[in-house]
Amino acid sequence: QVHLVESGGGLVQAGGSLRLSCTASRRPFSPNSIGWYRQAPGKQREWVARITSGGNSVYPDSVKGRFTIFRDSSTNTVYPQMNSLKPEDTAVYYCNLIEVVSGQQTDYWGQGTQVTVSS
Repeated sequence: QVHLVESGGGLVQAGGSLRLSCTASRRPFSPNSIGWYRQAPGKQREWVARITSGGNSVYPDSVKGRFTIFRDSSTNTVYPQMNSLKPEDTAVYYCNLIEVVSGQQTDYWGQGTQVTVSS
């Protein structure tokens, strides 16, 4: 079992920046990947970034060039750095860990952190 704790959300003006964090209660087994998703009211959950245990990161077009995800393996923490924020980035942001052990995939989710971008 792994517990994920997110932090860093808050209120920011459009054009501003925020850095979220997601800390796992133990070192994830490799291979693994940690991603961030967001969900705005009345909308489906949307993927915004993912980084693998090998350090490869991917982003959807909606955030590419504005969001950067990186991980600190010494603290089991993943940080999405979010720049040039827009009001449409307002959502609850969730951390997701995928572990693959003996060919079996397990998903873990954090509780979410609110990001509000004012215009």
